[in-house]
Amino acid sequence: MPDHIRIYPAQGTWVVRAGGAVIGESRAALELTEGDYPPVIYFPRADLAMAMLDPSPTRTSCRWKGVASYWSLAVEGGTLADVGWSYDDPLPEMARIAGLIAFDRSRVTLERV
Repeated sequence: MPDHIRIYPAQGTWVVRAGGAVIGESRAALELTEGDYPPVIYFPRADLAMAMLDPSPTRTSCRWKGVASYWSLAVEGGTLADVGWSYDDPLPEMARIAGLIAFDRSRVTLERV
């Protein structure tokens, strides 16, 4: 794993909300820290309301993690395009986050409860 990336079990129960709805709640989330960036919480899909999430055609590439696929979220009043992302087939060093979904904290409410 690159020296500037750390992955830990996220302490406590984490909740993600958007558009007045709870999208997910997990006690099995992972916290990824990367350099000076704020921590990112990755949720297991089993703990998310996947019926509210639609796969997006958007893809980006990270030299440390691999190719990210994106998810849009249907909420009351519209869609939050590309609000979540996942690494379905990450680089081997990032295998712990394979298939988990993270969310853009500026567009959803993410909190530990």
